[in-house]
Amino acid sequence: MSVPTRHTSPCALGELPFIYVVRHGETAWSHTGQHTGRTDLELTEKGVAAAHALRLRLGAMPIEHVFVSPLRRARQTCELAGFGDRARTDPDLLEWDYGEYEGRRTEEILRDRPGWELFRDGSPGGETPEDVTRRADRIVERMLSLDRAVILFSSGHILRALAARWLDFPISIAAKLQLSTASVSCLGYGHDRAERALHTWNDTGHLGILGS
Repeated sequence: MSVPTRHTSPCALGELPFIYVVRHGETAWSHTGQHTGRTDLELTEKGVAAAHALRLRLGAMPIEHVFVSPLRRARQTCELAGFGDRARTDPDLLEWDYGEYEGRRTEEILRDRPGWELFRDGSPGGETPEDVTRRADRIVERMLSLDRAVILFSSGHILRALAARWLDFPISIAAKLQLSTASVSCLGYGHDRAERALHTWNDTGHLGILGS
């Protein structure tokens, strides 16, 4: 993937609105691979630096609507990226409720439950794929009603589910859509509003300015 020019859109310009999707910066648990649903963690030092890099990447873009998860890691990323004063909190952007799997790593879960897949099986004591599909579909409906560019700040699994539903696929497809912290992705349209499309996914070119 080529590194985009700083301050330019990661999507091609066009008349139809884009939906920019931003995963929050690194937290202690995203660093260690622990499932972080409703545990309200702050960004690490690295996560803060990445959010500042997002400001350089996104600051000059013509964004009209800003929505953010109620969770601290998303709100902090949104603020450091320069959109906090315009952001509206959307509870549908909350990360997946992992129930009994909160704080656990995938490899630990698989030892107890071989073959488990979040987007297919959900979490005991937490949300089912059907629950998350309903939330994602509500977000899609709101995005379809807007005529100007939108940016969403949230967490990995709900944003992956949202992308699947934007493309009118079951959220099980989201298992194939990896999403890095502080990444920028772009949903939008093809020739018209009847043709929803994925323009850019999991772009982290802007993080190159932070070094290795």
